[in-house]
Amino acid sequence: MLRRQTVNYAIFSMVMDVSFTLLALLIARMVRPYLPATFPFLVSVPKIDIPLILFVIVPLIWGGTFLITSVYDPRRIYKVTDEFQAVTLAVGVATLIFAGVLYLGFRNFSRWLLVTFVLIDLFLLLSWRVIVRLSFRIGRFPIHPRRVLVVGAGKTGQRLAQMVVEYRWTGLDLVGFLDDDPEKHEQQAPLLAPLLGRLADVRRVVQQQQIDDVVIALPRYAYGRVNQLVLDLHDLPVQVRVVPDYFSLALYRASMDDFGGVPMINLRDPALNEVQRFVKRTFDLVIASISIFFLLPALAVIALLIKLDSPGPIFYRHKRVGENSRPFHMYKFRTMIPEADQMLAQMTEVNSQGQLFFKRPDDPRVTRVGHFLRRASLDELPQLFNVLKGDMSLVGPRPELPWLVERYEPWQRKRFAVPQGMTGWWQVNGRSDKPMHLHTEDDLYYVQNYSLWMDIFILLKTPWVVLRGKGAF
Repeated sequence: MLRRQTVNYAIFSMVMDVSFTLLALLIARMVRPYLPATFPFLVSVPKIDIPLILFVIVPLIWGGTFLITSVYDPRRIYKVTDEFQAVTLAVGVATLIFAGVLYLGFRNFSRWLLVTFVLIDLFLLLSWRVIVRLSFRIGRFPIHPRRVLVVGAGKTGQRLAQMVVEYRWTGLDLVGFLDDDPEKHEQQAPLLAPLLGRLADVRRVVQQQQIDDVVIALPRYAYGRVNQLVLDLHDLPVQVRVVPDYFSLALYRASMDDFGGVPMINLRDPALNEVQRFVKRTFDLVIASISIFFLLPALAVIALLIKLDSPGPIFYRHKRVGENSRPFHMYKFRTMIPEADQMLAQMTEVNSQGQLFFKRPDDPRVTRVGHFLRRASLDELPQLFNVLKGDMSLVGPRPELPWLVERYEPWQRKRFAVPQGMTGWWQVNGRSDKPMHLHTEDDLYYVQNYSLWMDIFILLKTPWVVLRGKGAF
């Protein structure tokens, strides 16, 4: 549908990737003599000679890996984060294959040279993509416009039109809507594009407006009109697509699926695909393991302070709701008196808007050490063990209390589509001073826009939020 995602653009991308990969190999060879031979001394080493056969092997490995991992699949590069994630993963896989080839036949190949080559290659491959995206946005590259007509001006059609407008820089041009609703014609409600007629006018409008793409976004009760619309356009040079209104029924994501060779719509597609889940889990295990190793002395000191401050256990183990609404026991340092759970009912308040509050800064159940631990968010550190177990992730929606989940509306349960986290989009954008209904919207934003880069951004922002202490009590 987009000019930049045609076969020609995919071929252009492959040529650019292979060319920049070879350039990265040449640059790495040039800078290698100026890198340390062994740590920590800088030693100038003779010029490195790379066997010429590697200049043939490297493009084959990189080109083949990028094809197999679907880097050039247009469905994977709509968003810059998705494209960067796909390229980074492909470079990682290609590097492992290349390392295997070096081990089998080129053991004299410098390890420093390999590391330098991969880093330069990744930088170049991501950089040219950024430049191309910016060039498209500012109009430096000529793009043949794709004129789009949306059939249906309801919620689904307007949501689709908004997406078309957002991707205008790719060449999409929203021409207008068709709709049979008399109220829309009489009231002329504000739309992103003009209402050009009724569904019966589709052939005339397509011809007069020189439409390239017709997108049918009708409500479910009007699906009987789809066949007629397709017949009306069957001999015209236009692309016809249908956006199912079933997307509004899905609690998580909807996607096209293949079920025994029969194309179907999957209304419960996982929010994370297998690659994203693998990368997220690996990232969690590495960071959590390193964190626990370095934090062991601090954990021991906190445990001692809790024991000296008040009677009761050091750790607080409480039932929470995790991914896919599965219950699990979450670990925290105890910050309240042992009988705190029995006092929960008298601490819970409901405001005039029906929003539920059960956390307050003057909670009498919190101990002296507990106040400090909560203010600094140190009571959350034992959840690193939940991360190692797989109950939680470092980043994600906050695990919720079961009795609060029972009060959820169906749309709020979308937040359980991903692993629940120690920190998340809600925590770095307001923390506990937001009521349940508002922080759920922040969690849904994370679910719908997940990427590894977003996880890293949230982790980097979390310490600053903790230091500010806003909403922590």
